Amino acid sequence: MQMVSVWGYFAAWRLLRWLPESFVYSSSYKLSDLLTKRNGRSVQRLRSNLARTQPEMTALDLELLVYRAMRSSARYLCDTFRLPDWSVERIQNTVTVTNEHLFFDAMNAGNGGIITVPHAGNYDHAAAYFCSKGAKIVTVAEHLKPEALFKKFMAYRATFGMESLPLDGRVIPTLAGRLRAGCIVALAADRDLSRSGIDVDFFGAPARMPAGPAVLALRTGAPLICAVVTYTDGGIHIDFDPVPIPQQGTETEKISAIVQSSADLFAKGITAHPHDWHMMQRIWTDGDFKERE
Repeated sequence: MQMVSVWGYFAAWRLLRWLPESFVYSSSYKLSDLLTKRNGRSVQRLRSNLARTQPEMTALDLELLVYRAMRSSARYLCDTFRLPDWSVERIQNTVTVTNEHLFFDAMNAGNGGIITVPHAGNYDHAAAYFCSKGAKIVTVAEHLKPEALFKKFMAYRATFGMESLPLDGRVIPTLAGRLRAGCIVALAADRDLSRSGIDVDFFGAPARMPAGPAVLALRTGAPLICAVVTYTDGGIHIDFDPVPIPQQGTETEKISAIVQSSADLFAKGITAHPHDWHMMQRIWTDGDFKERE
């Protein structure tokens, strides 16, 4: 049954690349509206997450935000299916960037850099843009099951020049080696509900986020940069901000401070563009939270 689902996914991937673009996107928005109306568990979680980011919003405005966020998520999936067919010109001409020099300063220094991102907008489009300009970008992917689906995503990212490593116990030393070779390491870092996650205050409530970007920055000296990717009418916009690295305290204290600074920058971007935050999983650790192994 699992393989049937995978082959169905592969068939959709191919079909959505063949169909006319306007039809694919308009149909996906209609489907996202239908799914929002059905109010399944993922939609309920998305609504709950967005409500935390917009505490002053009325119930009606929140519902409209959920519909918009679901359409943004649908756009991300369509982009994912179709991105391998985009020309370099299209990729480059549909991206705008604030503080782009932070990325290229790190890249040109030769010592690498670390980009930490929330699950917002289309960060694969962002990676394709910088790869097309000569960057060597490395990321980490949680090992999906079945294996065929995991390999498909690894190959997909390789089509535009990004190396994707499996998340395992050897990944931090491997990433440190890539940084020393001058690569840019990009890591989604707005969710880690395991006991190794770092406790942060996120929109005024307790959450956990991964320590990886902070650990890499401290151990390699590579600059740590927050990137929030959001959608525009014709593509994406990327906002870069430097994440401050404290000079005082123990390593544990420094890691905690760095992750909190990243969380604050994520919150800043999400507050401005909540509809592009595609978070349909639990984030906060209050209430009936159960720690993930």
